[in-house]
Amino acid sequence: MDHSTRRTWLALSVGAILTQSATAEDTAMSSGHFNIPTPTLGGRQFWSDCQFFRGWRIQKHAYSGHFRLIDPSDIRRGWGTLEECQQALAAEKKSRQLAPMSGTAVIALHGILRSSKTWASMQKVLEPDGYTFVSFDYPSTQQPISEFAAQLQSLILSLEGIEKIHFVVHSLGGLVVRKWCQDYSDPRAGRLVMIGTPNSGAEIADILKGNLLFQWIFGPSGQQLLADPKAFIATLPEPTMEFAVIAGAKGDSEGFNPLIPGDDDGIVTLQSARLPGAADSISVRALHSFQPWNAEVMTATRLFLKTGALRPSGVREPILERS
Repeated sequence: MDHSTRRTWLALSVGAILTQSATAEDTAMSSGHFNIPTPTLGGRQFWSDCQFFRGWRIQKHAYSGHFRLIDPSDIRRGWGTLEECQQALAAEKKSRQLAPMSGTAVIALHGILRSSKTWASMQKVLEPDGYTFVSFDYPSTQQPISEFAAQLQSLILSLEGIEKIHFVVHSLGGLVVRKWCQDYSDPRAGRLVMIGTPNSGAEIADILKGNLLFQWIFGPSGQQLLADPKAFIATLPEPTMEFAVIAGAKGDSEGFNPLIPGDDDGIVTLQSARLPGAADSISVRALHSFQPWNAEVMTATRLFLKTGALRPSGVREPILERS
């Protein structure tokens, strides 16, 4: 078995596992006869959060249109229509005497092929500051970015009682928020930390855009990551809230990935991560996929949300123009 065949077999195997998990859950849901608490069966690339309350989430399946209610321990407590899940959530609030939400929320958006589990370490760092941490799941490989922005808007509208909303985003998640800023607004929007976001596109996507395996694995949103100045990302505005940029880099002129120009984190170049208008910026030596739980990244994120600066000194390095 040659290298190309092994890669194809591995990709197909992963896809089959994800599809099997989602299909099994859909079958149970469509039966309508076994609406009992059960652990979720995976398939995180097929579900989007549309409502949130103290760790409880109502999610919608990207293809079947079914909804499910998930508790903070990822136990499915109900499924069916949106109205049925809303009624189930209301019953849980009453029976458990759950108090209304208040204060400041942090919505965290993962990158492509990732899930809300990306933010487990960041959540532990930020929750002691009193935030309601909302780790937003969305089907990052199944739909275009405009759909994720609409799903994010639905989630935001559900945050009743929350007075301010900060955002922490990794990679594709930053583009989702930029699209949200283009299509929607909310007066509660506070600060935004962008981590490894390809704000001018990912050159590696330009290299692989014609590859069928890349198209199959990364889906519609993967095709929107192009660095072409005429492509989708170039149409996105700067965020409408105060924001900071954290970029991964090797710290030299070559970067981690020899296939893309200049310094980079293996996927996104330092140049692409930088976005004019940023109130502060910093680069860390970290590969792209590991940035959300990098200690330096988490510390800088916590500082910016609290103080508006990424460094303990309070000194800021705004981005006025692309370097």
